[in-house]
Amino acid sequence: MTQHPQQIKSTTTVAHYLFTRLQQLGIESIFGVPGDYNLRLLDFVTPSGLHWVGNCNELNAAYAADGYARIKGASALITTFGVGELSAINGIAGAYAEKAAVVHIVGTPARSLQDSRVLMHHTLADGEYRRFATMAQQVTVVQTNLVDPRTVPEQVDWALKQAMVHSRPVYIEVPDDMVDEEVSATGLAKTIELPVDPEVGRDQEPMQQILQRMYAAKRPMILVDGECRPLGIVEQTEKLIQTTGWPTWTTVFGKSLVNEDQPNVYGNYHGVVGSAEHKTYFETADLILILGPHYTDTNTQAFTTIPRPSVTISFLPDRIDVCGTGTYRESPRSFLSRLLQTLDSSRIPQIPSLSRPIVEEEEKTTPIDPASLIEQKTFYRFVNRLFRAGDLILTETGTASHGGREFRLPPDTRLFGAVTWLSIGYMLPATLGAALAQRERKKDTDNNTRAILFIGDGSLQMTVQEISTMISQNLNIVIFVINNSGYTIERAIHGRKQAYNDVASWRHEQALGFFGAREDQVANTFSARTYQELETVLADERIQRGTGLRIIEVFMEREDVQGVLLQLMNSQIAKERK
Repeated sequence: MTQHPQQIKSTTTVAHYLFTRLQQLGIESIFGVPGDYNLRLLDFVTPSGLHWVGNCNELNAAYAADGYARIKGASALITTFGVGELSAINGIAGAYAEKAAVVHIVGTPARSLQDSRVLMHHTLADGEYRRFATMAQQVTVVQTNLVDPRTVPEQVDWALKQAMVHSRPVYIEVPDDMVDEEVSATGLAKTIELPVDPEVGRDQEPMQQILQRMYAAKRPMILVDGECRPLGIVEQTEKLIQTTGWPTWTTVFGKSLVNEDQPNVYGNYHGVVGSAEHKTYFETADLILILGPHYTDTNTQAFTTIPRPSVTISFLPDRIDVCGTGTYRESPRSFLSRLLQTLDSSRIPQIPSLSRPIVEEEEKTTPIDPASLIEQKTFYRFVNRLFRAGDLILTETGTASHGGREFRLPPDTRLFGAVTWLSIGYMLPATLGAALAQRERKKDTDNNTRAILFIGDGSLQMTVQEISTMISQNLNIVIFVINNSGYTIERAIHGRKQAYNDVASWRHEQALGFFGAREDQVANTFSARTYQELETVLADERIQRGTGLRIIEVFMEREDVQGVLLQLMNSQIAKERK
């Protein structure tokens, strides 16, 4: 029976209000693990129109939510009080460090129990119920506790707005007895409004100063870093690269945010371990535009690829720094829009092309012996042929994250590599979340969306259970397991021959069956020790055009490393010889 407008209820439950708001942010799936303090809340997930993804543990759920947020802009995670939320907090910290808007919802004991300081389970048995929220303050931008039905809508809206503005996690507590409390539903009539970039005043000094520097430059360049994504300036950055035609590089964090098929885009800037010509150009550039800088040691080759402040214009979250001469408090998004509209293309300096990256040249001139064993130096360019437009490429902390920097990516391809938090095992659950988000974003009902994960055998052991969730969610994922008998990246850093860098040997070919694959899927496991064997695997129809989960185990030597890791390994060997 149809209700007349005046009969439509003006109230709703706390759970429905929260879940409706999540949907309005574009979130379609929620990750998590059931626990006794969140069970009543979980009753509302599916009826609210959201897809529940039950993970194997809360840490994996947080990792998955992080990966999902990096594709769709925001994600949600539900855990239980104490034991559940603390299991997830490592993943939440990673999302905070690398700027992913994860909404962490925690089901907590009923208000009466908390007020009475009852010594309940999942507590520290001291009657203190605020300890875990205090911990969350360190890794979330906002924390809110939904204890008063009169203020719930404002609290939820405020928390979600802050998650989107800062692109960082927020923490929302929902007491067990608050789940079905009635709250005002009037706010749901319109979506949460994010702050609009402030109107620019009449002061045109920063614009004119930057334009003059751009027109006068003799050796300009552009450096694209990963905070372009949370800043919302990826499209403007792409247009700037096209408009200027200037030599452009990315950092590890920025890789895949720009189209690498453009002739003036030269991939990652590697500093001392890359092209000597590129290094010289970087060090002698008289103007460097860096967009979304993220200056951590692992993103800057141990701080060696940070541009000189005297020639650098930095587009930061809340300001623009101009060559050490001035700081202007303006949104980089609004400023870049005006800059692109104002640029006089006839006055933009034209820069001759540079040589292509070393790896691309090696691919043309150095054939790989099919009978040779697979090694880090050539593996990544060999498998590069597998990638196609629209793929997600993910490289786990370790040798994979360093090798993946050499990939030449097709257009519309996203790469997630280990950047700053570097929690080993993160990338497998993150692949689950990212692949699911990509399928939703593209409305891929035919399940053509594909993710390709490169992960070491040691990292795999951290979070391997989530393979079962990938199977249950029917995701289209290819996993390369790099079997080098342990933590090779740690061997390069320290303890080259130490037993603590070993891991137990697993039979990876049995993983699909163990984790619940159908009989017809169990055979989707491959292995290769030589390039001829790898060639055969890559040509297989199941890899080229198949769907579902497929695992390729690739064997490499225990101490096989390249780039910065090779320098560390050689330094360690040299010390041993003294």
